[in-house]
Amino acid sequence: MNFNNILVNQQENIATITINRPKKLNALNRDTIVELHEAFKTLGKDASVKVIIITGSGDKAFVAGADIAEFSNFSVKDGSKLALKGQKKLFNYIENLSTPVIAAVNGFALGGGLELAMACHFRVASENAKMGLPEVSLGVIPGYGGTQRLPQLVGKGRANEMIMTAGMIDAQKALTIGLVNYVVRQEELVPLCEKLASKISNNSSVAISYAIKAINAGFSSDTDGFKEEIKAFGDCFGTSDFKEGTTAFLEKRKANFE
Repeated sequence: MNFNNILVNQQENIATITINRPKKLNALNRDTIVELHEAFKTLGKDASVKVIIITGSGDKAFVAGADIAEFSNFSVKDGSKLALKGQKKLFNYIENLSTPVIAAVNGFALGGGLELAMACHFRVASENAKMGLPEVSLGVIPGYGGTQRLPQLVGKGRANEMIMTAGMIDAQKALTIGLVNYVVRQEELVPLCEKLASKISNNSSVAISYAIKAINAGFSSDTDGFKEEIKAFGDCFGTSDFKEGTTAFLEKRKANFE
């Protein structure tokens, strides 16, 4: 895959996407969003890819926000279209991807950058990471799912405070409130994500895809998460991974999932 704004690398069954716009602190513009969609779409269809890690180039920023110059003159209609297209093409797409996605947050994750990290299935941050949704300081609100995912992760009160103050929090605060799962030194960030990805890749990709769908259903207002879990649980019984997993357990050996 050849792109202008991102790099894609695969080592065994783990793929890493690096947003590569260091001079812009990896800010998200429309072209980058399109490229990210194409990368996730291609990797999501590749059975050899068990886990995807996404990070930013350099040591200053994961993604420092959206490219404001692109939409500073937008109309109401243009703004709505921007949010709708972005959510559908990238942010919701990542959240519902059947392949697990880990955000390796190295440095600033602001605005669309934090929204991108929150769309991933979980987050690991470096000690120098700073996170926030500063949109109200620009006279707008988060438009790529930030008003929905942040309360789900940290609670309504904390989300209200972060969004209304437009302030940044550091990595340790993000860990305390549950926004990230781990905080490590910058040089340990990608290795830890790769270690977690390796653990995930040892398990059934089919079962994990069902688990992602069931978990997401619990946060959907028009879906019964418990019913989705029951259906997904039952569907697992018809898979070759279930047969291999249970057989391996009974034979007291490690399961060999494809």
